[in-house]
Amino acid sequence: MHYVILDMEWDGAYHKQHKRFVNQILQIGAVKLDEKFNIVDIFDVTIKSSISKRVSRRFVELTGITKEMMLDGISLSQAVKQYNDWLGNDTVTITWSNSDLYTIAENEKFLLDNQKFKIEKYLDLQKFIEGELRFLGHELKSQISLSHAAELLGITTDNYDLHTAKDDSLLCAALLKKHYNEAAFGKLIRDTSDPEFYRQLYFKSYYISRINDERIQKETQIFYCEKCESELKRTTKWKYHNNWFNANFVCGDCGKKFVCRVSYRQAFDKLIVRRRILEPKVKNAEGKEDVVQPVPTTV
Repeated sequence: MHYVILDMEWDGAYHKQHKRFVNQILQIGAVKLDEKFNIVDIFDVTIKSSISKRVSRRFVELTGITKEMMLDGISLSQAVKQYNDWLGNDTVTITWSNSDLYTIAENEKFLLDNQKFKIEKYLDLQKFIEGELRFLGHELKSQISLSHAAELLGITTDNYDLHTAKDDSLLCAALLKKHYNEAAFGKLIRDTSDPEFYRQLYFKSYYISRINDERIQKETQIFYCEKCESELKRTTKWKYHNNWFNANFVCGDCGKKFVCRVSYRQAFDKLIVRRRILEPKVKNAEGKEDVVQPVPTTV
């Protein structure tokens, strides 16, 4: 088995035939690693767009790929064939976040004729590195960029031309080799021949908007007074607004009033519940409502 870290750069262009914008892949870069994560080969190709003769200013600024360089590239079909031949067999394909897979699927659907990227097994390196960062004590509030991850893990990016497919792959390889964790890494490898892999990949989470939905547990709608810790009593019906259910509550012991909120987001394999307790809005001396301040509560 060997590992291939794949990265792509893409630019949006309008597809006249399909009457929509497509994130067309204009550069493919990849690094092949042996079982000890040593680099054994590099793949790097620039692609000529089949739907546009231009590239956006932002794309040029990020990647350094000019219109002239793009027009001098090979076709996407040629690039994919070359990549698949170079990839070989018994390979784990690795990308920084699974957003590359969405772009691959989009290009396969709109720009390639019954041709697909070869992906046998897959691992999301961003997910793996985020797990390692949390283990090291870093608090992550959102998905982390490749350059920021390198900074947190003490890997300099000075020698890398960021936002080019080849160098982003090389930086990913450096991160992986330095912070490889066999147990955590192995658990994240997915077999793409499993139908569940693509079902989960393309599943779009959504919010539940019916308070009596059978997936909702009534226990999630129980709140406690932050002052005396008694169970609150709901005094109004639940109202749904901006993905949240809202209702007024009162403490039967101390009489304190609250606005309680709860939201339910259905992910692929679980229901994500979020809860908030707010002080009710009150009017100040000028007759205006003060801003509601959240009160800590158990999620």
